[in-house]
Amino acid sequence: MGHTLLVTCLLIMVLTGSSVATATAGEPGEFAGRRAAMLRDIDRNVSDTRRELGRAKLRPSVRETLAKVPRHELVPDDMRRRAYFNEPLPIGYGQTISQPYIVAIMTELLDPQPGDRVLEIGTGSGYQAAVLAEIVDKVYSIEIIPELGKRAKKDLARLGYHNVELRIGDGYYGWPQAAPFDGIVVTAAASHVPPPLVDQLKPGARMIIPVGRSFFVQQLVLITRDEQGQVSSEMILPVRFVPLTGGHGSPGEP
Repeated sequence: MGHTLLVTCLLIMVLTGSSVATATAGEPGEFAGRRAAMLRDIDRNVSDTRRELGRAKLRPSVRETLAKVPRHELVPDDMRRRAYFNEPLPIGYGQTISQPYIVAIMTELLDPQPGDRVLEIGTGSGYQAAVLAEIVDKVYSIEIIPELGKRAKKDLARLGYHNVELRIGDGYYGWPQAAPFDGIVVTAAASHVPPPLVDQLKPGARMIIPVGRSFFVQQLVLITRDEQGQVSSEMILPVRFVPLTGGHGSPGEP
């Protein structure tokens, strides 16, 4: 019963955040203080969920990356004042930019390393791609909504993330031409773990994906392929993501 109550409290925190950043308008240079407040909020969230995550704090490389990526440059103009609130924000077309805490733990659990090639399913605003691009050698990202994909591609290029390659298409089938990958992160909820994505993991690689019914509570699942090719899974936290959409036809074109 105690564990059930804990998970319920965690879900509320994941979905709403505690939002310590102020909502006053300011010039871009003033966003540093808000980003620092966001990081302190994330640190508290990670500490509160240390039992589920298996760690009490983020590794320095992940935390330093979150301190660097300009989230306010990757949200709609009318959301910039809220860019460093620890909460998801609407980005149009029924989609959201994920809560910073969720981006932090998904990146942490993926364990990206310099030199890695990582696949992201669901580009959205481009924020998760930017976080990964700060750490790894190359990010391949797939977005099913053309308008979002084009906007993210333009914004990522403007911010200097030239190691992100983006295509429009159904991410269910991954990016076989660029596979295998050192890691895969899925930023939309699937009813099951897509077999094509598992097939595109290198031995020793990880995939982090929310699994469950659309518009209901899902489980954040960590998939691992060991060096012998055996696949295992671990449920981490209850979360709520927008659904993975598409007809799951052939992969999209660049």
